[in-house]
Amino acid sequence: MSALLLLQGVHAHYGRIEALKGIDVVVHRGEIVTLIGANGAGKSTLLMTVCGKPPASRGRVMFDGEDITHVPTYEIVRRGIAQSPEGRRIFPRMSVLENLQMGATTADPGRFAEDLERVYGLFPVLKERHAQRGGTLSGGEQQMLAIARALMARPRLLLLDEPSLGLAPLVIRQIFRVVREINAQGTTVLLVEQDAFHGLKLAHRAYVLAAGRIVLSGTGGELLANPEVRAAYLEGGRREVEPR
Repeated sequence: MSALLLLQGVHAHYGRIEALKGIDVVVHRGEIVTLIGANGAGKSTLLMTVCGKPPASRGRVMFDGEDITHVPTYEIVRRGIAQSPEGRRIFPRMSVLENLQMGATTADPGRFAEDLERVYGLFPVLKERHAQRGGTLSGGEQQMLAIARALMARPRLLLLDEPSLGLAPLVIRQIFRVVREINAQGTTVLLVEQDAFHGLKLAHRAYVLAAGRIVLSGTGGELLANPEVRAAYLEGGRREVEPR
């Protein structure tokens, strides 16, 4: 398998605070790779650094063989990376359709109708709600809209940040079924997930972050079975896996 995304020794800062401390991550074409870790471990920062906000202060971010470490965010999107951010961040006063149009601004306008039918096929409720303001949707529907909006950019790599956060179990299962389907359709996925069980069950491979560092990696199944991971994230534990 060839690497689509490669982070090599990546450091990132917020002012004087070092949030990422030498991160090495690889995402191969066609994979779902999951990042788990405690709050503040650096998971969301890693996704944002891939998109150039904040930029890596040291190390390299490679996408499809190209160094994008210092490429502007809008150009990174044009190269085929789209993010569904933590907290959804849809446009609440815009309709569902208008939100989806915003997601398609970097895509081929000649394929808009095709892309719209694709996301409506993944999330039929959005077609029913196409004229409804985003802010009036339920939490689960807003999350579906956030993912659909990112897909309208036709990404080769989809970054998903906490898609299950605050949702009911039934909706969570629906979201993860769709993520699997998106991947089966050919989109590579890098997933940050606070629901470690579902995130690891979905993943081909996974990484555990603690205090800005990768402390464990393996297949999703290997980490599900790992005693440290189970104690920290799957059995009600709240401690971090200790760096080695």
